[in-house]
Amino acid sequence: MAYTVTPTALSDVLILQPQVFGDERGFFFESFNARDFAKATGLNVQFVQDNHSKSAHGVLRGLHYQIEQAQGKLVRVVQGEVFDVAVDMRRSSPTFGQWEGVRLSADNHRQLWVPPGFAHGFVVLSESAEFLYKTTDYWAPVHERCLLWNDPAVGIEWPIDFPPQLAAKDAAGLPLALAACFA
Repeated sequence: MAYTVTPTALSDVLILQPQVFGDERGFFFESFNARDFAKATGLNVQFVQDNHSKSAHGVLRGLHYQIEQAQGKLVRVVQGEVFDVAVDMRRSSPTFGQWEGVRLSADNHRQLWVPPGFAHGFVVLSESAEFLYKTTDYWAPVHERCLLWNDPAVGIEWPIDFPPQLAAKDAAGLPLALAACFA
């Protein structure tokens, strides 16, 4: 399998486009192959957990991260479309507090690599969306943190003209100035 890897403004966040084989019958692609992922990205990561969520239009999930047991995530959409966001939470990084946003959809087959040390979230742009992601560490609720989705200091330009639907923990996210960050 071949990936086309596109770097983003946040050098550690990568957009991966798998090679898709399609015809009038449909399509096929390998959504993940450890050897090809390592070759294309230069990363040797081990995924330990797969997650699958379904959300309605306008649901915004995030911006989540684990301050300990930090998770790298390989994310993709298998139904619908989302605007997916990663925020650099590493104080020592030259891009600390900066964000990257990418549209992921069932049609474009894109994947986003969000490394450990980043907050992550998405908003559903289609009627609904099914979102899959692999993680490099297990979910640890005691270490989970939430960056405020609309913190003006971060300035994410969400492509929405409506108030998003938020879980209570996401509505109570902390602004970057008060959030726990990585060294």
